[in-house]
Amino acid sequence: MTQVNVRPLADRVLIKPAEAEQKTAGGIIIPDTAKEKPQRGTVVAVGTGKKDEPLTVKVGDLVLYGKYAGTEITVDGNDYLIMRESDIVAII
Repeated sequence: MTQVNVRPLADRVLIKPAEAEQKTAGGIIIPDTAKEKPQRGTVVAVGTGKKDEPLTVKVGDLVLYGKYAGTEITVDGNDYLIMRESDIVAII
């Protein structure tokens, strides 16, 4: 896993989104304009948590999050999402 020079604060986590699907199950190629925004990714960095609420996710976890969750950022040419842990729906 690549080391990132971004350290989330409090209950925030940094996520590397999964790649959007290139083909449907039937083999139809999806054009860039029709691709859906991925709703899963890998946790790259985590904050320290809140005083009474430690974080439950850790670096390397594969997670599901809401469709419009987080803020998109670019670091060293790579796209990431930074969001609160509460925006994460599940660890898979």
